Amino acid sequence: MAVLNKPPVTTAGPLNGILTWVDQRFPLMALYKSQVAEYYAPKNLNFWYFFGALSLVVLVIQIVSGIFLTMNYKPSASEAFASVEYIMRDVPGGWLIRYIHSTGASAFFVVVYLHMCRGIMYGSYRKPRELTWIFGVLIYLCLMAEAFFGYLLPWGQMSYWGAQVIINLFATIPIIGEDLSVWIRGDYNVSDATLNRFFALHVIALPLALLGLVVAHLMALHETGSNNPDGVEIHADLDPKTGTPRDGIPFHPYYTVKDLVGLAVFLILFSAVVFFAPEMGGYFLEYNNFVPADPLTTPAHIAPVWYFTPFYAMLRAIPSFFNMQVWGVIVMGAAVVILFALPWLDRGRAKSIRYRGPIYKSFFAAFIVSFLILGYLGVEPTNVWGEFGKAVPIVGGDYVATWVARVLTAVYFAFFFLMPWYTSIDKEKPVPSRVTS
Repeated sequence: MAVLNKPPVTTAGPLNGILTWVDQRFPLMALYKSQVAEYYAPKNLNFWYFFGALSLVVLVIQIVSGIFLTMNYKPSASEAFASVEYIMRDVPGGWLIRYIHSTGASAFFVVVYLHMCRGIMYGSYRKPRELTWIFGVLIYLCLMAEAFFGYLLPWGQMSYWGAQVIINLFATIPIIGEDLSVWIRGDYNVSDATLNRFFALHVIALPLALLGLVVAHLMALHETGSNNPDGVEIHADLDPKTGTPRDGIPFHPYYTVKDLVGLAVFLILFSAVVFFAPEMGGYFLEYNNFVPADPLTTPAHIAPVWYFTPFYAMLRAIPSFFNMQVWGVIVMGAAVVILFALPWLDRGRAKSIRYRGPIYKSFFAAFIVSFLILGYLGVEPTNVWGEFGKAVPIVGGDYVATWVARVLTAVYFAFFFLMPWYTSIDKEKPVPSRVTS
């Protein structure tokens, strides 16, 4: 009796069946392959490349914790501070959610600043990644606006007066300044109307813009490919058999596993701050912000949160000319806007600092040091650096710290304005044709 050969019976698991059903209607697996499994990244990425992924993680933390905070927060001048206290004292786990969100705000800027530092250090803004850099700077601007609008919401003393000072800066703009500041506040003073519009911008408008810019940033990155510490384009050297970069490896599983290690270290440090030092000595949560906002009592020293202080120090360092205070605002704004021009200011042949000459390295080191010291000066009153708490003697009508801030502001801008000159004459090392381990 002949036995008929029957085709083998294959039983797909329920998950495979669902994935197949989805993939027939949506390019899920195609996206996974193009953006993760078959996206080739340089094989020599170091720890500096953790911070891009960590920025995405902190963004998710902020969105999730912010959603839970809005469930009990009341955007009203008469109830905002009390609602924050209610979250901290009466909502189960509310203190933890609030500290996660406040620590996440500072952590966001820490990882973003390190991510931008890596981009400048390794030339990730150079051709063909100019648009990726521009999207990144737009993310930074959007993040600054998001942090500023959220800073008012606790309705504490520093929140109220910090917002008052920053909004009044717009009033220094000639002709349109006064009307512009009133339009931003929604009133003639920081009031309930200001709190309501800042709340709407903080929880709806800016997060949507931030998510859109992040998607655009990642799409531009995956179109041009990731840079690397050598600044070598790996897609210029393909394997003739496979058509893949010789110096590239799939992002998954190699870099997904590697990023998990960085994530674990980050979460340990993040948790340590949340549970043991959420105020971080007054830098993450100012002590004046635990006092309800009082329009009739001005704090002795008003300063923004630490991540704005370098630009605030520049603002305070610039004197008024022709009885106009707008010059400090212009300098402060230019310090951020000039980042957009970076891809076209650099005339060097090498991208990475590994192969840059001594002039570039000196300017870059001076730029980093000036930014850090300006950040410190922006937190402190202008009469700092006195012996035994006394003010340093005045020089030409200003304290010594003010003059230090002016010199450092000039150093900050010199890094950008002189870049076409010193990058074109610098003695660079030969750039290898392939990445080095």
